Amino acid sequence: MNAPVNLDALGNPWTTPMDQIDVSDARIFQDDVWPDWFARLRRDDPVHYTSDSQFGPYWSVTKYKDIMKVETNPRVFSSAAGITLLDQETQYKLAMFIAMDPPKHDVQRLVVAPIVAPGNLATMAGTIRERATKILDALPRNETFDWVEHVSVELTTQMLATLFDYPFEKRRDLTYWSNVATTNFKDPNALVKTEEERFNELRKMAGAMLGLWNERVNAPGGNDLISMLAHGEATRNMDPMEFMGNCVLLIVGGNDTTRNSISGGLWALNKHPEQYQKLRDNPGLIPNMVPEIIRWQTPLSYMRRTALEDYELGGKTIKAGDKLAMWYISGNRDPDAIDNPDRFIIDRARPRQHLSFGFGIHRCVGNRLAELQLTILWEEIMKRFPVIEVVEEPKRVFSAFVHGISSMMVRIPG
Repeated sequence: MNAPVNLDALGNPWTTPMDQIDVSDARIFQDDVWPDWFARLRRDDPVHYTSDSQFGPYWSVTKYKDIMKVETNPRVFSSAAGITLLDQETQYKLAMFIAMDPPKHDVQRLVVAPIVAPGNLATMAGTIRERATKILDALPRNETFDWVEHVSVELTTQMLATLFDYPFEKRRDLTYWSNVATTNFKDPNALVKTEEERFNELRKMAGAMLGLWNERVNAPGGNDLISMLAHGEATRNMDPMEFMGNCVLLIVGGNDTTRNSISGGLWALNKHPEQYQKLRDNPGLIPNMVPEIIRWQTPLSYMRRTALEDYELGGKTIKAGDKLAMWYISGNRDPDAIDNPDRFIIDRARPRQHLSFGFGIHRCVGNRLAELQLTILWEEIMKRFPVIEVVEEPKRVFSAFVHGISSMMVRIPG
């Protein structure tokens, strides 16, 4: 169980003075009390300035329409300084195409886009179903086990190994590196404690990936991400930091959205038993339910941008050089944009009207693959298990960036 929320430490979301509100505090996500903090900001100060935080000063953009204004204006709101609030003013700053602006962003993104082209997705569907079947058929009955470890991590890690054509028996390397890349150093259980430690671990990742690159660069173009990078006009001459950065991006991007949506979907159904019953009555709702799961979970809470010039947003003047967090997790709960946003509704009329994948030029390149994995998994779950019971409150990731579930104990009645 998570530790009980200490309101004395966190403050009360409805009475804390506005200038003291800092929604980048990872504790509000680990303790799952974030909804009220963002409801307060949406109501009272939708474009909110925090002058002092672990990450320095930043703006919070919390309304759907304001987030869209930022997302669709890359000329003013740049990604080049990074996509998280952390300022890496060190020698370890990694380049990656999500943290680039056009035109370089566009040409590098195009190199890897074919991995999730419709034809490739159709080919991958059979592999995903075969693996989902094996994973589900091996689960115990009438005993408690960790859904995250046995299902969420395993299915997504197997898919990552396929996308990179990474040695299958070493696939948990990819999970580890994804966790290292997104670790918050203030987490008492952090895998690494400093930027230097993080860099050293990710350098091991880069070494492993470079070995695959060297094997494939002179071979006919393969259908995996490393081969695509090695043969792509815009990526084959990347410097080592750029190569490392793009590998980190593709590992984290292929891991966190799907893994945490697999966990979050089961938790949402357990919290909304009437929706679980609706699913049992009509499994045909699964394709509609999947984007609702992704909205409900919002696997990455925010993305950061940096203003290149002064800009007025929501009645506030953002100064050149200021950083902003577009809080997708808040925009996905904005009642001005989404009907009944605090309810999990598997037959929602417009389920794809969410911000979890971002929008515009930086929209998640693997969004359809994430939906495909979730769809197939839930189809196979409903063939086997009318109900999977979550037996205790999930344990959540200590992070304001990754909105994740680290452990969730469940039981499948026999």
